[in-house]
Amino acid sequence: MADVLDVKVEDEEFEVDEEGDEGVMKLKEKAKRRKGRGFGAESYSKGRELEYESVDVEGDEPGPQRSVEGWILFVTNVHEEAQEDDVIDKFAEYGEIKNLHMNLDRRTGFLKGYVLVEYETFKEAQAAMDSLNGTDLLGQKVSVDWSFVRGPGKNKRRSRRRDDDGGRRRHRD
Repeated sequence: MADVLDVKVEDEEFEVDEEGDEGVMKLKEKAKRRKGRGFGAESYSKGRELEYESVDVEGDEPGPQRSVEGWILFVTNVHEEAQEDDVIDKFAEYGEIKNLHMNLDRRTGFLKGYVLVEYETFKEAQAAMDSLNGTDLLGQKVSVDWSFVRGPGKNKRRSRRRDDDGGRRRHRD
């Protein structure tokens, strides 16, 4: 059986504690309403750009880009039943493997089909990529490429050629 509290409210006035109400009012005045994430309004204001850490880039030409810790190769088409030892045996002969990520499918527990292999030096990673791209690993040809690649250089100003009437030029056959 549940306990029930029966309260009868009649036209009685409750005593008001003046000091308590003033204290509550003072607290409410000091409280700030905050919306959104972070509540860091003082660190960010509209129109002001945030500064982010970046990795030093050598040159602007496209090509492989070093990660924060090393040179990472992206190996695809890896057999789903491959183990760490299989990948390490294949890639360790080109240099010391600094890190190895083998992401597994949560549902099946098998490998998702790709592996990230990290080397300390560019030469080791380049040698592994050149030698192992297109080779067999547990009966499947793996593809090896850079995980991070610098894109084409950004032009500060884009110019489009326009016809006299303002339209784009079209190639006519």
